[in-house]
Amino acid sequence: MGASALLLAACSTGAPQAPEAATDKSDSQKTLRFDSRDTYRNTTGEDFPLLEQFSASTGMAVTYTNAVSDDNVYYGKVKNQLKMGQDIGADASVLSEWMAARWIRLGYVQQIEHDKLTNFANLRLIFQNAQFDPGRRFSLPWRSGFTGIAWNKAALPGGLATVSDLWDPALRGKVGVMSAMRDTLGLIMLNAGVDISSSSWGDAEFTTAVNTLRDQVSSGQIHAIKGNKYKEDLKSGATVAAIARAGDIMQINQEAGDQWAFALPTAGGVLWSDVAVIPIGSTHRSNAEAFINYYYDRQNAVRVAAATSFISPVDLRQPEIGTIPQELSRNEMIFPSEATFTSTKTFRTLSQGEEQRYGAQYQSVLLGAS
Repeated sequence: MGASALLLAACSTGAPQAPEAATDKSDSQKTLRFDSRDTYRNTTGEDFPLLEQFSASTGMAVTYTNAVSDDNVYYGKVKNQLKMGQDIGADASVLSEWMAARWIRLGYVQQIEHDKLTNFANLRLIFQNAQFDPGRRFSLPWRSGFTGIAWNKAALPGGLATVSDLWDPALRGKVGVMSAMRDTLGLIMLNAGVDISSSSWGDAEFTTAVNTLRDQVSSGQIHAIKGNKYKEDLKSGATVAAIARAGDIMQINQEAGDQWAFALPTAGGVLWSDVAVIPIGSTHRSNAEAFINYYYDRQNAVRVAAATSFISPVDLRQPEIGTIPQELSRNEMIFPSEATFTSTKTFRTLSQGEEQRYGAQYQSVLLGAS
């Protein structure tokens, strides 16, 4: 009795047991809710009826939401349900890779059945694996993009080439910075010669990058550190240069005229990705896999990329790319060549301890910038 009690006590102090995956009811319930960001901007309706086509071909009712406006906010809303293995209402959620890594680590997602993904082979090789998910057993790539530097072409006709150019005293108070830690500090670290995709760097290199950013904030060089609203500062003229995402710059150029330029710094840009995961409590796993497989069809993928200005994870080839206008097909920020991919790096997966330490350091800079 005493030994049993000690064993139970020992078990109770260990790591919490991961919840079990819900029973899949896809065969009898032809519904699917997909929580995402604004991935399908301008991709529904008469001009681009991909969702409607999928529903018509499968008889499945699809609800596609923009519920994941912010990874941390979304996680805060659903983490208690995930911990209990309960249905959060979404059958798939599109998350930043670092947040997906957390869900996977905690056992909050279901394993994906690759035999149902006949189009998985269509993915570019660089997207078929991930540091946090070897073999893509728990996550599937959804969309990607590049982070680099942007500027107002009228204000800076000579353009910019490096992150260091943002620290030119002539731009004091006119520089915008994204609040996404891996984008902003990733570029600063690349500028310092750090391979952000490698495990060779640690606390020292990260702290140096944080201090660089802190110095630019305290000196007044940086106007503000913002989320997606950094685009509004560019449009209003409050900033004339920024650390930015290529897709965002293409978007504001479409909205307000071709006023801004974007480039990957000479030291390299950041390649970021969002991935789809199937929450542990979803009862429609097979439905979600069917929709993702449809998305991975090359003809569908090229249309999504052209309509949204995001990089598709699918290895698109000339027969597909040739079906869209040349001004889009030749855009390296949407349909990048291997050389462009090679000039970028993905921020490596952080350990749980690093995530906490680095997040706290970065937050201290954000608080100082507010």
